[in-house]
Amino acid sequence: MINYNNKRFSPVTNTENGDTDSETIFDYKQTGNVLNSDYSGGKIISGHLIGLVDEHGNIDMRYHHINVEGEMMTGICKSRPETLPNGKIRLHEKWRWTSGDFSEGESVLEEI
Repeated sequence: MINYNNKRFSPVTNTENGDTDSETIFDYKQTGNVLNSDYSGGKIISGHLIGLVDEHGNIDMRYHHINVEGEMMTGICKSRPETLPNGKIRLHEKWRWTSGDFSEGESVLEEI
């Protein structure tokens, strides 16, 4: 299992209907297979996610945040890790809003 504890990530791509961008920073904490992260920056004033990490490092998570428009947004995300040649982790994510327009999207985050 990949341990994400004390790792930081930032989006490198996101679909147009997403709120995160390259200015958004995720600070991951992990205990056992339980993952937590606070995140903010760019269009995000304050956010939090919680998830479960499986034996392959895949993450099943739920998230909520307040964006700069003052909207409280919620969603679900499945994330698949890739280890880059430099040893850093890239996360390939498929997500869906559970608020707002309930649309789906994809993003890629990289360890910073």
